[in-house]
Amino acid sequence: MGIDSDLLHKIKGVIECPHPDKDIRRFDANLRLFPPFLDNDVCPLSIKNTILQSCYLRNTDWACGVAVYTGNETKMGMSRGVAEPKLTAMDAMIDKLTGAIFIFQIVVVIVLGIAGNIWKDTEARKHWYVLYPDEGPWYELLIIPLRFELLCSIMIPISIKVSLDLVKSLYAKFIDWDKQMIDLETGTSANATNTAISEDLGQVEYILTDKTGTLTENKMIFKRCCIAGTFFGNENGDAVKDVELLNAINTASPDAIRFLTVMAICNTVIPIKSPSGTVSYKAQSQDEEALVRAAASLHMVFVNKNSNILEINFNGSLKQYEVLEYLEFTSDRKRMSVVVRDCDEGKIMLLSKGADETILPCAYAGHQTKTFSEAVDQYAQMGLRTLCLAWRELNELEYQDWSVMFKEANSTLVDREWRVAEVCQRLEHDLEILGVAAIEDRLQDGVPETIETLRKAGINFWMLTGDKQDTAIQIALSCNFVSPEPKGQLLLVNGKTEDEVCRNLERVLLTMRITKAEPKDVAFVIDGWALEIALKYYRKAFTELAILSRTAICCRVTPSQKAQLVELLKSCDYRTLAIGDGGNDVRMIQQADIGVGISGREGLQAARAADYSIGKFRFLKRLILVHGRYSYNRTAFLSQYSFYKSLLICFIQIFFSFVSGVSGTSLFNSVSLMAYNVFYTSVPVLVSVLDKDLTEKTVMQHPQILFYCQAGRLLNPTTFAGWFGRALFHAIVVFVITIHSYAFEKSGLEEVSMVALSGCVWLQAFVVTLETNSFTIFQHVAIWGNLVVFYIINWIVSAVPQSGMYTIMHRLCRQPSYWNTMFLIVAAGMGPVLALKYFRYTYRSSKINILQQAERLGGPILSLGNIEPQPRSLLLDNDLDLDLAPLSISQSKNGRNSVFEPLLSDSPNAVRRSFGPGATFDFFPSQSKSSTYSRNKDK
Repeated sequence: MGIDSDLLHKIKGVIECPHPDKDIRRFDANLRLFPPFLDNDVCPLSIKNTILQSCYLRNTDWACGVAVYTGNETKMGMSRGVAEPKLTAMDAMIDKLTGAIFIFQIVVVIVLGIAGNIWKDTEARKHWYVLYPDEGPWYELLIIPLRFELLCSIMIPISIKVSLDLVKSLYAKFIDWDKQMIDLETGTSANATNTAISEDLGQVEYILTDKTGTLTENKMIFKRCCIAGTFFGNENGDAVKDVELLNAINTASPDAIRFLTVMAICNTVIPIKSPSGTVSYKAQSQDEEALVRAAASLHMVFVNKNSNILEINFNGSLKQYEVLEYLEFTSDRKRMSVVVRDCDEGKIMLLSKGADETILPCAYAGHQTKTFSEAVDQYAQMGLRTLCLAWRELNELEYQDWSVMFKEANSTLVDREWRVAEVCQRLEHDLEILGVAAIEDRLQDGVPETIETLRKAGINFWMLTGDKQDTAIQIALSCNFVSPEPKGQLLLVNGKTEDEVCRNLERVLLTMRITKAEPKDVAFVIDGWALEIALKYYRKAFTELAILSRTAICCRVTPSQKAQLVELLKSCDYRTLAIGDGGNDVRMIQQADIGVGISGREGLQAARAADYSIGKFRFLKRLILVHGRYSYNRTAFLSQYSFYKSLLICFIQIFFSFVSGVSGTSLFNSVSLMAYNVFYTSVPVLVSVLDKDLTEKTVMQHPQILFYCQAGRLLNPTTFAGWFGRALFHAIVVFVITIHSYAFEKSGLEEVSMVALSGCVWLQAFVVTLETNSFTIFQHVAIWGNLVVFYIINWIVSAVPQSGMYTIMHRLCRQPSYWNTMFLIVAAGMGPVLALKYFRYTYRSSKINILQQAERLGGPILSLGNIEPQPRSLLLDNDLDLDLAPLSISQSKNGRNSVFEPLLSDSPNAVRRSFGPGATFDFFPSQSKSSTYSRNKDK
């Protein structure tokens, strides 16, 4: 419909549209224009007629339109809501530890409150100077417990969330500032959209990746084709330069001409002619652009598109086609068609292209499609993407009848997409298959090396793609996704009925259990049909298969199936990372624990919806091994240290209650407590964001050490118990030494308080120093400069008469006994800790300690072997038949480990892991999670 620009201001009409929603992929509406334009005729509107808020115009300088939704009711405005926050594994652990401390706090308050009331009634009233009245108010029993509640309120560090948010923001900035993650080809740098989940990158167990544009460059090149049973491009690998094809075109072969016509017309490409006369193309799909460019190279040039008129230049002669209808591509239809009229001959033609499983079944009865099926298989085995091209001629009456139904379907406001697909299917039948086009999509640089490195780190890979099975397998083999025979084995799960899928699942599961003890890379391959049936009827069996296999290739899957697979792995309590580059990957990316988008040729939909965006797949290795691992290590230390410093001061308060009549009297004043948490102990630990236990080079060379993060070795109940015990021990040291040094000297309470506070500050400085692996000038300034600032602040406060600390620090600093007390506190507090650390470093050293020692000595770093766990082992019933017997699967997951295996150690809590020839590594998991899956065939 064309309207003169002078009449635009006179347009009157009505737009029938649904209520505002946040679905940016759909807009089902109708436009009714009043005379003199169209007499109340219905013009369907879709998302293709819609410009969303904040969009940029391309291929045109201006556009006229009507504002349908405004303000917060726009689709972008409604979808701009706050996304559901993602809870990291470390945050979940911190919440559990906080709950445990809270329970401990309540117990302490109750016990000390009861003890305080008992002491008050039995001993306090005997001493006249206590001044307890003989009878008190009814709530007197609550006074002492409430005092202890106030004293113990600092046991849970309120500042931990603020500190964690601050350092996590810095982690995100480190990713943004990483120059080694800049794609020099496009100038695209890494970007962290979500600043709250950086430590989860270090605990990734499964990576689910798209293929096209993620593993490959998404730069499509037309390579081979099969036209009417004749193969072109097999000789030189380039059909465009094939002499036989060029001869067929020059002799005007009808089959070749129709094939090229479909390549040039059946698309949504927009040709743009420059002032110099050259034609360039803008396309949403790289496949379509590759086909149009190839057709132009073969003299079928798409030169212009004016409204609904397409102009094709073939060997110097201009031919025009009128586009009557577009039958758009959807992920469910897996094909697109266009109805055109030859302006010269008046013929109406249906031109179609799409996947072989949707085009070949639409061939007319008796059509021999075996050759085309063989061509598809042959090209797929070469790793090429395939499209089948077809056409048929329509008579005028058939088109007119169908057009009415198509217009009605496009005008409905309810279930428009489903009704349009149904009407399209009524036209797309009895097709004549013209041939098969094969398009090459090359792997990105560094993909095989990245996958190999991350697999060494114990990360499992799943490929989720919409391509054919053979194409996906070839790409998987070429990028080290799976190993070729005899080191690897591919198990196919195909079928379009429940019985076929059941038999294949049974066979694959049996093979998996038999080969689980062999050092063999076993992967399963499943297509979209079989996956849909497996998820619907055999979900528990498929879950078992997912647990047993480290690698999976899922072909012909839809965006919703991708999201379902992510949810399946998350339901098994695995940490998942999804990576993709297109709009069809958005649901998968948002469903995963961590979403990574690639800023590719398919736009920025995936990158904008993701938690992290990168320019190329190879940067994923650095994102996980360097940024993820460092973030996990730093957050583990920061969170546990925050609890440590709060517990330390709280335990001293509790010990003081034993020498103050269990009365709930505070040893420290409120100003000192506030300064302790805000100034004296926070600044040194915040610079831990710069700490590196190993250099980046070492981490990249030995990806196996990521297992320590995956297993949660640095933050779990066991490590927290160690920090809890350290806080208790240091509190005893500070309290005992302070009391013995100053109580017998008849010092005032203020002096004892300042000595104890000084001891805490000195201890935390040495604790941070001991736990720091790499020192920079910032760490030294923060640790020792903070200690100097402590004395400066208290020296100034002591000079103020109204401060309540008048002359205290002045007198203490002049006393040798004060400095002797500080020395004793540090020596007694840090001596056993240092001795224990030396013992573990020397006699019970981990692989990380070995690498640290090699770095410090400057010697060569030997290979560590394989730190990742042995293949999973499940306790299964002997009967493996899905139909006859239920199958019980006992799953034991230790720590954050990504495998299931039997206990091989004599200890009921020990798990033995292999590190290579002759080397073993024992650890005692801090948390054990067990669940049981039982599988029956669903009827």
